[in-house]
Amino acid sequence: MASIEPRYNRAGQLMHYRLIVSGGLNWEGKQIKRTTTWKPPRPNMSKKQMEREAMAAAFKFEEAIQAGYDIDKVKRFCDYADYVLDLKERNGLAPTTIERYRAMLPRINDAIGHLKLTQIRPQHLNDFYKTLSENGVRNLGAIAVAKKVLKKKVEALGQPKHVIAKESGIAHTTLNAVLNGKAVKLETAQGIADALGYSVSEMFTVSDRKKPPSNKTILEHHRLISMILAQADKEMLVPYNPAAKASPPKVPKHEADYFQPEEIADIVKALEKAPVKWKAMSYILIDTGCRRGELMGLQWNCVDLDKGIMMIRQALLYTKEKGTYVGPPKTGQPRAICLSPETIAVLKEYRTDQLRQKIRHADIWQDTGFLFTKDDGTPMHPDSITDWLNKFSEENDLPHIHPHAFRHTAASMMIANGVDLVNAAAELGHATASTTLNLYAHQVARARAEASGIRAGAFAVLRQA
Repeated sequence: MASIEPRYNRAGQLMHYRLIVSGGLNWEGKQIKRTTTWKPPRPNMSKKQMEREAMAAAFKFEEAIQAGYDIDKVKRFCDYADYVLDLKERNGLAPTTIERYRAMLPRINDAIGHLKLTQIRPQHLNDFYKTLSENGVRNLGAIAVAKKVLKKKVEALGQPKHVIAKESGIAHTTLNAVLNGKAVKLETAQGIADALGYSVSEMFTVSDRKKPPSNKTILEHHRLISMILAQADKEMLVPYNPAAKASPPKVPKHEADYFQPEEIADIVKALEKAPVKWKAMSYILIDTGCRRGELMGLQWNCVDLDKGIMMIRQALLYTKEKGTYVGPPKTGQPRAICLSPETIAVLKEYRTDQLRQKIRHADIWQDTGFLFTKDDGTPMHPDSITDWLNKFSEENDLPHIHPHAFRHTAASMMIANGVDLVNAAAELGHATASTTLNLYAHQVARARAEASGIRAGAFAVLRQA
């Protein structure tokens, strides 16, 4: 039964009413009391009016409790957010995802962290997204643009540019771009200035790069807020999830970035001059379209070079808190992939090279079983292939290469060659064929159009007449 209790201050003035309802029985069979407060909404209300409205509020409160709601009017968003991320982490959410969420949370807490869960409205979130798009700048690090004096100093040396580039630790194409006015990272400018014997400020104009977050970044913040408030809704701490009624910015769909066959041919040709380890990594990415973490997590017991089969059972991942660690593939399911004869041949060459390295570094070698390792046999950092491909593309005047572009290329080629969506999804390690369809809708539509040849439209009828 609901009841109310008036609460007074020391001066005898009414502050609010305490609403008391039953929350059922605990495990010992004792009554659980649920309480909240109610303040008179209007001044100069009579005592009877206040009691009547307080009692009506108590009955509504009792109905909510009986329906399973335990509306939390005390807990702040910032405190509950920490609880939800801890809960998700215990339930197996990937450490990389948890780390990304924790990095976003301070900015969210600055805007709504002080609000109680029940105070948050869609308008609060919409205001946050608007402020974020206008004022939430990202510092992308310092950039440097060459002064005119740099070109004169390089010409005065009388040395070939590739020699200066080598001393600077950069590709000669990068040096040419710098001399033509392209902005570069401060580290690159520092290397050039050091090689010439000058300070950075003498040779370059340095400035900070700042820009507001993209709609995609703002949408990621919205999804985190939505996940946290969805948990509060699930635990019946709020009457509804306000994020579900908010209006985050829309992110236009972009066609997947992939290489044309002639670009792949140029990349493969350039790889002939690359060290065999990096060549083997690149061949696997081109051939299979596996993810970067899956590539770096490969072990020799997952590769059968005689049968040409590679098993994806794990991924090598990295977070600041855990360092490099082994985790499951993205979908959690292992998969088998057929290797091309070209990839098998390169892997056999690489295996021989790794055995020589093992003998050469026998005093420090650790037998971890990984395909791609450091000089001591331990697994490499997952970012290492990305860094190497960036440098490789610059040195060989190739389009910018990143591992995921090879994945998109493999998917596009499968679809273009008539591989059905179910098998394409299995090969790529997508959870469902609908994931593949959503990601590669453009390529699927084109393949279907090409497969159908001509459509039986009006002009087709006229041609037959």
